[in-house]
Amino acid sequence: MDKIIASMTVSVTELKRNFAGILREADDCPVAVLNHNRPEAYLLSAAHYERLMAYLEDLEDARTVRERADGPFVEVGLDDL
Repeated sequence: MDKIIASMTVSVTELKRNFAGILREADDCPVAVLNHNRPEAYLLSAAHYERLMAYLEDLEDARTVRERADGPFVEVGLDDL
């Protein structure tokens, strides 16, 4: 059985019939779109997607900081800038 990572599910057929209503009902939560009772896709609001992308960017930045924490460092004075 496939794991569904959403509190709301709809079938592909339901989504075709009532896209706007489903978006409204989901508010800002992800919706699992099922095809033959298996998750086929996830529908996210634009705001949710943007937050997710910002979070992933923050994780990438944190990983880069950890990788570079031990140097090497370049000494630069204010006059050099």
